[in-house]
Amino acid sequence: MRGKTAHGEATPMQTPTPLEQLLDLAADLLGHDRRTLPARASGSPFMTLGGGLGQAMRLQAMAGERLELSLDIPQLLGPVPLADVLARAVAVPRGGAPDASRSGPRELLPGQLAALTAQQYTGAAAVHRMLSAELTGPLDLGGLRTALDALSTRHEGLRTAFGSSPRGPVRRVLDAYALPLVVMAKVTAGPGEDLVAAAHARLAVDVERLAGHPQRPPLAFALTRLAADRHLLTFLYHEAAVDCWSVSLVWRELLADYGRAVGSRPLDRSERCGADAVARRAEGHDRSGALRALAAERIKRLRDFPAVVDLTGSGRRPAVFDFRGDRVLFGLGPALREAVDATAARAGVPHAVVLLSAWALTAGRRSGHERLLVGTEMPRRPTAELMGTVAPCSATVPVCCELEGGVDYFLRGVACEFGEALGYADLDTAALARELGAPADRSRPALTQVAFAACDELLPETLEAGGLTSRFHHGHLGGTTADATLRVLRWGGDPLLSLEFASGVFTRAEAAELAGELRGCVEALTGADGQEPVEDLPGVADGAAVSGRARTSVIPLG
Repeated sequence: MRGKTAHGEATPMQTPTPLEQLLDLAADLLGHDRRTLPARASGSPFMTLGGGLGQAMRLQAMAGERLELSLDIPQLLGPVPLADVLARAVAVPRGGAPDASRSGPRELLPGQLAALTAQQYTGAAAVHRMLSAELTGPLDLGGLRTALDALSTRHEGLRTAFGSSPRGPVRRVLDAYALPLVVMAKVTAGPGEDLVAAAHARLAVDVERLAGHPQRPPLAFALTRLAADRHLLTFLYHEAAVDCWSVSLVWRELLADYGRAVGSRPLDRSERCGADAVARRAEGHDRSGALRALAAERIKRLRDFPAVVDLTGSGRRPAVFDFRGDRVLFGLGPALREAVDATAARAGVPHAVVLLSAWALTAGRRSGHERLLVGTEMPRRPTAELMGTVAPCSATVPVCCELEGGVDYFLRGVACEFGEALGYADLDTAALARELGAPADRSRPALTQVAFAACDELLPETLEAGGLTSRFHHGHLGGTTADATLRVLRWGGDPLLSLEFASGVFTRAEAAELAGELRGCVEALTGADGQEPVEDLPGVADGAAVSGRARTSVIPLG
């Protein structure tokens, strides 16, 4: 392109610098004006500009795909101004060729042994998860199978099976594997019963048969007909094989491939970076001593926080935490959702931080702690290479929450602690607990009995491809990894949240009451002035009964 000088002469337009291009991407992603964001980014971190974890990961992906630049996620979500973080972007490293020795046994990746061990004691349902797409429109079954085949060819994580060896459990990557697509009988439901919930309930009974076959990858797709031109496609997956980011990657790629298949366009079957990149990264940390240095640094901060946060106070707890759980689903409604968004905008934080802060406030009041750790599900994918990898890279990382100061100060503090915690995601939480001198206690998870996950940030509520509209639904198979976990399943016009609870710690009625207390804390946070002290907020303290309005907002579902 060319411009004009003051004398009307043509001059070449200056090529944007990498920083300017990254700022343009960030502006589009965050909904800011491209002209004004650079000034704000020079003094404000990404999270105080409204960016969350999901947006940070999308920005990293866009930078890699469009500009071949790599961004560091922990830095992006930390306290450094956004412009400074973007200025540190480096060229995307070229990944090596996939490992040729696929058929031989490989050592387990970090976290896989724990998930496989849990299955031995609790069964497949407790360590599997499911995420469904409700497909509206005419479905081409042949196009769907073609898309599944391409997905399996690209990602060795979807072709990984687990077995035994003299050294213990190992993983094996199959050279080829047809992802199971099990066509279920049409689901029926009674008057007023939700068809999706009925389909999920049936799949929960069948998970062992569908995705628990020994020596095969522990995952499957199930297709359930709900009505004419309405189907439910469910992805059942083991926590040892697939993490939260991998699930969003699988769905995005599968639907995009389906669109290409039904449109008679070619599909990309070239193999992506494999899960061994995760192992190589962990080994590099060990050799460099980086993990030991990180652990020593993190322990200094965690010493000021209690190792146990007990929300029941009743002493009812199994001798061994058994990973069995249930959930209650509940909504906030459009008015409260708008209040959360307005509070987030005022404080300069994502809406997920407001919900995480309200959950910390709820747990703190219940347990009597002004400082507490909330385990937050975070994907450990700091490189562009790992962004496109189906592998178990997530970790539940303790976030330090201090219930002090004015409301906006409190919210910004939680946002900063979240960004800081991501930098320690490679550390083993159980090892940290031992280093901190926490007493060995098999009855509860180490350090993170209370947890949070913003599932809505990783996948939109709906996607369209190949003439289908896909609306996503999070199912539940009866497992849990914490005493109580708040999951944000859907945000937008009608938010949907889930309180997942350990059934050996809470009854369903007690979990519903806890969900009501959370809603009360959300109302208190969003209804307060930004300077009002958190300790002065109205609400429920010490496990007292919730208000009638909060209590009726909870919708227990199966």
